[in-house]
Amino acid sequence: MATAISAIIKSRMLKMSSLLLLRNLIKKPNLTSPVFSPSPSKISNKALNLCDFLARNYHDGRPRGSLWRGKKLIGKEAIFVILGLKRFKDDDEKLGKFIKSHVLRLLKMDMVAVLNELERQEEVSLAVKMFWVIKKQDWYRPDVYLYKDLIIALAKSKKMDEAMLLWDSMRKENLYPDSQTYTEVIRGFLRNGSPADAMNIFEDMKQSPDPPEELPFRILLKGLLPHPLLRNKVKQDFEEIFPDQRIYDPPEEIFGLR
Repeated sequence: MATAISAIIKSRMLKMSSLLLLRNLIKKPNLTSPVFSPSPSKISNKALNLCDFLARNYHDGRPRGSLWRGKKLIGKEAIFVILGLKRFKDDDEKLGKFIKSHVLRLLKMDMVAVLNELERQEEVSLAVKMFWVIKKQDWYRPDVYLYKDLIIALAKSKKMDEAMLLWDSMRKENLYPDSQTYTEVIRGFLRNGSPADAMNIFEDMKQSPDPPEELPFRILLKGLLPHPLLRNKVKQDFEEIFPDQRIYDPPEEIFGLR
C-alpha cells in the first residue's frame, strides 16, 4: 500500500515539474541553449503537445467547482430539455406539449440528470413535474432519496399541499423518510399554522423502523408551546425515548395559561 502511494506521489510530482519546466521554457526561451532557437515560434510542436497533455491530465485530487457536481455529465439533450422546461413553465399547454415531444424521449440517465439539475437550480415546481414523469417509466424503482430533496424543498417553500402529495406517494411505496425530512415537514406545518398536521407526521415518524432522533421532537416542543395539550403528549414520548435529556419549559404565564 505504501509503495503504491509513493509511486502515485512521484508520478504527480514528475508531471507537475515537467509542466512547469516546459511552460517556463515557452515563456522565456533560453537563447544560449542549442535546443531552442531565439524565436518562440520555432519551439518544437512535440514540446507544446506534451505541455498540453500534462496540463490536461494533472489533477491534485481537489474538487473542481461545478464539475464536481456532475454538471459535465449532462448531455446536450438534457440541457435542451432543461432550457425548454424553464421557457414554458408559465404556460401549461406548451409545457405539456414539450414534455410529450421531448422529455419522454430522454434516456434514463438524462431524465435523472434533468431532475437533479432542476433541483440544483431551485426550480422546484419543474423538478416535481419531472419526478412524476420519471415515476411513470418502466425502469422506475422506489427510491426514498428521489422523494427527500423534493419534499424538503417544497416544505421550505411553504407548498405543503404539493409536499404531501409526494409524501403520500412515498408512503404507498412503503418508504420511510429520514430524520431530516421529518424535521422539515414538521417545521413546515408549524410555520403554516397547522399543528394537527404536524402531529400526524410525528405519529408517522414513531412508526418508522429507524430509531428516532432528538431534533424533530425539539422542533415540535418549541412549535407547540401555544398548544399545551399536544405539547405534553410529545413531551411524554420524548422523556420515554430520551430519558437523559432535558426539556426547557418556559413560564406558563407567558402564554396566559395561569
